Amino acid sequence: MEDFKKNLATIEENICKACERAGRSRDEVTLVAVSKTKPISDLQEVYDLGVRDFGENKVQELCGKIEEMPDDIKWHMIGHLQRNKVKYIVDKVELIHSVDSYRLAEEISKQAVKKDVNVDILVEINIGDEESKFGVSTKEVIDLVKEISKLPNVSIKGLMCVAPYVVDSEENRAFFHKIKDLSVDIMEENIHNVSMSFLSMGMSNDYEVAIEEGATIVRVGSDLFGKRDYSNK
Repeated sequence: MEDFKKNLATIEENICKACERAGRSRDEVTLVAVSKTKPISDLQEVYDLGVRDFGENKVQELCGKIEEMPDDIKWHMIGHLQRNKVKYIVDKVELIHSVDSYRLAEEISKQAVKKDVNVDILVEINIGDEESKFGVSTKEVIDLVKEISKLPNVSIKGLMCVAPYVVDSEENRAFFHKIKDLSVDIMEENIHNVSMSFLSMGMSNDYEVAIEEGATIVRVGSDLFGKRDYSNK
C-alpha cells in the first residue's frame, strides 16, 4: 500500500531544498502529479493532500479522469498528442506540454478557434537527440516558435523536455542547462505571443537537478504514486 502522504512530504522537502540551493523561491516551481495508469482512488487521495496539478499521457484516460475528478484540478497533457485527438482536450486542459511540430500546433489552433478558447502550449525539445523520443531538435526550435507564434488562439508559454533516463541525475544537468539557455535565446528574439514563463523539465529521477537549472514545472509520477503496473494496459 503506497503512503502518498509520506511520498508527497519527501518530494516537497526535496523541492524546497533544491530551490534553496539555487537561490529560488518555492513558489516558482509547480509540482505536476503524473497520474497515468493510476486509478481514480489514488488521484483522489493525492488531491485530498492538496495537489491540484495532474498530468496525463493519453487523451482517452485524461478525458475519463476529468469527468470523475473535482473541477478545480488543472490538467496537463504531457504525452505525445496525435492531431486527431486534439479536439477532445483543447478546452479542458491547463497546458499542453508536448507540442513537437507545426502541424500539431496548427490543429490545436484550428480546434481552439472552433471552441473559442485560447490554448497555452509548450514546445517539446528532444534534448538528448534520442530516436525513441518525440520533440524538435535544438537547432529547429527558434524557427518553429516563430512559425507557431503566428497562429490564432495559441500561446507559447515555454519549453518542455524529457531528458534521457539516467541513474545519476547529474548526467542530465547539462541538458537542463541547455534548455534554460535556449529559453533565454528565445526571449531575446522578442517574438509576439511568446513567453518563456514555463520550463517543464525534470521527473522522478532528476527533478532536483532540473530545479537547480531553472525548471518551473516538474513532472513527478513514480516517486509519488509508486511504480506503475502496465500489465493490464
